[in-house]
Amino acid sequence: MRETVHRHLGKLVAAAAVAAVGTAAMAAITLPGTAGADTSAGASGGTRAGQDADAVRPGVVERAPAERGRGTGRDPLTDDEIRRAERIALSRQPLTTGENVDGGRGPQRLSVDLAEPGPGEADGPAAPRRADLAFYDYRTDTLVTTTVDLDTGRAERTGAQRGVQPPPSRDENTEAARLLIASPLGAGLKADYKDATGKELTSPDQLLLSGGVYRAAPGAQPAVLDQCGVHRCVRLFTKVRNGPWIDTRSLVIDLSARKAAALDRR
Repeated sequence: MRETVHRHLGKLVAAAAVAAVGTAAMAAITLPGTAGADTSAGASGGTRAGQDADAVRPGVVERAPAERGRGTGRDPLTDDEIRRAERIALSRQPLTTGENVDGGRGPQRLSVDLAEPGPGEADGPAAPRRADLAFYDYRTDTLVTTTVDLDTGRAERTGAQRGVQPPPSRDENTEAARLLIASPLGAGLKADYKDATGKELTSPDQLLLSGGVYRAAPGAQPAVLDQCGVHRCVRLFTKVRNGPWIDTRSLVIDLSARKAAALDRR
């Protein structure tokens, strides 16, 4: 593992999936006032205080304010609507007894999206406001979907399926990385992180993470991963913040069993 991961250190993983998920993480932002800046001292060794005072300061990126209240028609769901829809959904079976990715009470939220209007319903500004929510219950390895009518405050439809595995959420990728770091199989990842940064890797927060669902295939994995597809299993793509990729594609984390395993790469 140590040798394999290190061989890929500092290189973009060639797989198209990695290129797609990594584009946003690697995008550079050019801040105003930095191009062509001259920070050297003047010929006499003094600083150019007058020019510095007039220089354009670097831009500051601020978090977007929370969207409150109620949207209209096909407007995206506001923060208040998302919270309300989740609260209504979680008050109904089978979500009341669910378990999330780190073993806490309540199922793991995967997504909340504005629902499409039904047949014969108005579109545009007069469209009804409904939310489609998806949760994963780690207690039963079940995907639970529900639709909430935000006008009436009622959950209209709820369904449960096993063996259906949507893409992992950010929280699931984070928990998968935490399990990998704590596992003996994470030794190579930690060693390569130290090679790249000179620091110890102790937390998923030190990495940029994306992931994909792994499903078991006959003869393609050790027996410990045979339940992947019924269990929630993730393959991680890991990148040092402001640094290189570290190849962890041969490792799979079974979030349901909370175990990591290495694929046979022969």
